Amino acid sequence: MGSQVNDDARWRDQERSTAERVEALIPLMTLEEKVAQLVGVWVGADASGGGVAPYQSDMVGGASWSTLISQGLGQLTRPFGTAPVDPVRGARSLAAAQDEIVAASRFGIPAQVHEECLTGFATWRATAFPAPLCWGAAFDPDLVGRMAGHIGRTMRAAGVHQGLSPVLDVTRDYRWGRTEETIGEDPYLVGTVGAAYVRGLEDAGVVATLKHFAGYSASRGGRNLAPVPMGPRELADVILPPFEMALRLGGARSVMNSYAEIDGVPVAGDPELLTALLRDEWGFTGTVVSDYFAIRFLQSLHGVAADGAEAAALALRAGIDVELPNVDAFGTPLIEAVKSGAVDESLIDRALSRVLAQKVELGLLDDGWRALPDGVDDLDLDSPGSQDVALRLARQSIVLLRNTGGVLPLAAETRVALVGPVADDPIAMLGCYSFPAHVGVRHPEHGLGLDIPSLREALGRAYPDLAYAPGCDITGDDTSGIAEAAALAAGSDVCVLVVGDRAGLFGRGTSGEGCDATDLHLPGVQRDLVRAVLATGTPVVLVLLAGRPYALGDAFDGAAAIVQAFFPGQSGGQALTEVLTGAVNPSGRLPVSVPRDAGGVPATYLAPPLGRRTEVSSVDPTPAFPFGHGLSYTTFEYRDAGGPTEWPVDGDVHVNVTVANTGSRAGAEVVQLYLHDPVAQVTRPVVRLIGYARVPLEAGQSARVTFAVPADAASFTGVGGRRIVEPGAVELRFGRSFSDIEGVVPLTLVGAEREVGHGRQLLTYSTVETL
Repeated sequence: MGSQVNDDARWRDQERSTAERVEALIPLMTLEEKVAQLVGVWVGADASGGGVAPYQSDMVGGASWSTLISQGLGQLTRPFGTAPVDPVRGARSLAAAQDEIVAASRFGIPAQVHEECLTGFATWRATAFPAPLCWGAAFDPDLVGRMAGHIGRTMRAAGVHQGLSPVLDVTRDYRWGRTEETIGEDPYLVGTVGAAYVRGLEDAGVVATLKHFAGYSASRGGRNLAPVPMGPRELADVILPPFEMALRLGGARSVMNSYAEIDGVPVAGDPELLTALLRDEWGFTGTVVSDYFAIRFLQSLHGVAADGAEAAALALRAGIDVELPNVDAFGTPLIEAVKSGAVDESLIDRALSRVLAQKVELGLLDDGWRALPDGVDDLDLDSPGSQDVALRLARQSIVLLRNTGGVLPLAAETRVALVGPVADDPIAMLGCYSFPAHVGVRHPEHGLGLDIPSLREALGRAYPDLAYAPGCDITGDDTSGIAEAAALAAGSDVCVLVVGDRAGLFGRGTSGEGCDATDLHLPGVQRDLVRAVLATGTPVVLVLLAGRPYALGDAFDGAAAIVQAFFPGQSGGQALTEVLTGAVNPSGRLPVSVPRDAGGVPATYLAPPLGRRTEVSSVDPTPAFPFGHGLSYTTFEYRDAGGPTEWPVDGDVHVNVTVANTGSRAGAEVVQLYLHDPVAQVTRPVVRLIGYARVPLEAGQSARVTFAVPADAASFTGVGGRRIVEPGAVELRFGRSFSDIEGVVPLTLVGAEREVGHGRQLLTYSTVETL
């Protein structure tokens, strides 16, 4: 390292503890050097604001590179994820930048490098994995963890230290554009899958960043950054548990604040959430990084600060340690506020101690640190292993919603027409935060950087005479192509009709960040296309490539089969073709309910009795397809559900059920365990998921599935605001979905009411014994 400071080398001594090294370094630093460690620099960001986000032009640009790094630097923002760059050349360029940072400042501390990684390392030529709704649909945390391991290893091999993932927001309103980034609408599913992702990333040596803490997905009207009308009970019982699970079970070392304001208090300036809860109660010791521009937003959007200095002070006091993506409020405004006495320097030291501790953990303060990773010339961001995991996850995430008359799988000699605006679009396979959709669309001259077959290309290999017509565009009101598409369908044995979304940013797509919807109708004139094709009388296989569930109206009754895919990644075309042709038996389950009515939102399955269909309202929120639903090309039978009759309020209970594959081919059933609490001191969801197991079975094979359920799984926030386990009658229900229950175990929770906290048991464990 290029340090010129030798009067006290304790901070470099690797034999000392992290705390000792940090405590030795901080007193040696000037105020400017301290603050420099609390900011990022985004080199190459588009100062016009048109490339990534609104308001970007207000906070990108300014000082020269040499000036920015003269006092040191906390983070480098997205050196790979801003524009297409050859991976090896990018890694070498990053190493050169790090060498400059080390040489420019007194202490020679490298920057911590972060990138987006929600659907893979967000850079050119890196594997584009399925979007998070697919992770939820797969109900397979282990496979998601393996995916994250591949992502993390490629990031570290390129010189990246921190990933801004996973998104742990629980979906509350499907109109929200970022629904595609969520894992689902159930906190237990989100928490277990999200924790697995975190473990995979952290085990690869990359700092996982939980976002968006907290409440972001519960915005009013499903509008991005809109106020959140949420009480403390919904926050505690629905929104927060996935974050607890990812911290305790996954070991995440960073958290990103939510843009949201909850009951008038912006999270970026809320010490109750970012310090009292996250650190004092939960014991989190890592870093809190700001969502991009969130600190300045305290002034410019929320109106709780008069200027950048006040915004910086609010954020720092609340518990934010690092300002991303660029130097702004934590630059000159914060330095001047400290010098004037408006901000106590001890708050700077508090944040700095966390930042430096993380850099120590990453080896960035060690004498042996080198900017250029070993083996960089062999860097492969889309390895066969990554491709295999991407394909497996895509296969497991595809959900067969309906299959009447056995139209699927498609027969080999069938005359197939392929219709729809996303049927021949590779980008339709990708989520908003995949590099080709997020950045690559602005650099078409570079191409996708990956082999991403569209469904037309993949299905055409199985059906060389496949006829195709788009019918319409994804958006717009041009219906001139619908007649041709309907005629093509009429002349075929089966029509595969593919509709849905194109992911994008801030209105440049129909799904994704800032691409919110006013209702849940398909975008553009796709509904008209669906009606016209259904009217031909040809059996229709409706395929949805979408970032949210859509209400399909007549298609629910008219389509012979319906297949739901949530942006299944670069191998999505192959996976869909394999499901449609029967080469793969579908096993995905819905991580979100599919609504029947486009305007009947928000309404997720986690509703108390009055949130369901009642006689006192003319609106029926019953979904067309419920959370957890999914069909197979084989059949499964449940029998012999059983367990004890009593459940101690401070103990575990073991319940079990036998599942048999009664069909003619191998398949996987997702056994779901729901809790029903008929009488409680506050209203409770009619049922909520507390356990699940993916059970692969050969034809004719059976298995005994046992769940060990801690009483803490029955806890909730009581009338007094404390999390409790309340004695009384409950039911544990085995189901194919939340509304398709195959076995019930009545139980009584016995003992005195018990208060539980952050240290409670979070997991229900399952075992599968093949019979």
